[in-house]
Amino acid sequence: MPDKNDYCVIMAGGIGSRFWPLSKASRPKQFLDILGVGKSLLRQTYERYTKIIFPENILVVTSGEYVSLVKDQIPELSPQQILSEPERRNTAPCIAYAAYRVRAMNPDARLVVAPSDHLITKEREFEEVIRSGLKFVGSQDALLTIGIKPHYPETGYGYIQSLYSPGAKEFSSNFCRVKTFTEKPNLEVAEAFLESGDFFWNSGIFLWSVSSVIMAFELYAPSIHDLFQEGLPFYNTSEEKPFIESLYPLCKSISIDYAIMEKAENVYMQVADFGWSDLGTWGSLYSHLPLDKDGNALLNPRTFSYDNKNCLIAVPEDKIAVIEGLNDYIVAVSDNAVLICRRSEEQRIKDFLREVKIKLGENNL
Repeated sequence: MPDKNDYCVIMAGGIGSRFWPLSKASRPKQFLDILGVGKSLLRQTYERYTKIIFPENILVVTSGEYVSLVKDQIPELSPQQILSEPERRNTAPCIAYAAYRVRAMNPDARLVVAPSDHLITKEREFEEVIRSGLKFVGSQDALLTIGIKPHYPETGYGYIQSLYSPGAKEFSSNFCRVKTFTEKPNLEVAEAFLESGDFFWNSGIFLWSVSSVIMAFELYAPSIHDLFQEGLPFYNTSEEKPFIESLYPLCKSISIDYAIMEKAENVYMQVADFGWSDLGTWGSLYSHLPLDKDGNALLNPRTFSYDNKNCLIAVPEDKIAVIEGLNDYIVAVSDNAVLICRRSEEQRIKDFLREVKIKLGENNL
């Protein structure tokens, strides 16, 4: 049975540019059925948390331009459960907004903050981790993040280094203090991380009480804290929307990791292994798709593959594709764009897209 003090905030405002051209600014990957299961990643995320959190305690923070998409895909949400950001300012302002809103509703609230576009394959293990994590942050002033046991030297994920000192033995030895956060490493460094045994993939899932996270903003990101503090009379009133619209342009664009997690002293990690992937790249998607006898992942049954090996081919269902002679390539087709890129070079997709925007303008993407 869920606890009335437990809340979930789903962050659904990103563009997902590394999945271009399927993921576009007009309809990013969290709104797509990218796994071919009949539900978008956002819908799957919402349903996952309804098993842990009362549905009325689930909020979605998204860009103003995506509010209608959120409503379409999660019609169960009331208008008050959708927080609209007038501008993209990364995860720190997004989380601050949600924390202040939730605290205005329930000052005793505990929050799990989750991206909207992750894959979880071990649902039961996931539920146990989140429940125990919420219990942990409900008992002490702690900022908790979920660290995933790495299975290979992934270069597309950030890493968390643990101190291996249990933070609360009465709960679980899986809780430990965090030593450092590290951005995406090169292959050599990722291999060293894997061998060391004290580095874990950064899942981007956070748990804390609203009082703890707001206190952390006050200590480590005072400029953001001061802006949202001015809105105390307005949260959950008709004045909230105009206040947020005037505030956001003044907010620094910064991630929660940089703003708070890398500075705070009360940061803990919960070690987990529940079949997680952030589905942040074509490569991560490829690793979770069924393959044909030649190692190809074909997302459209009307794709005809001849002498291709280890390719990911994503073509819309209304198109017929005939592709021959490729080895280790990504082929992705949308209504007005085609990407053909070596799988080993997929980290360059954001650079490719930047040049397309410069030469053709964003209206063509």
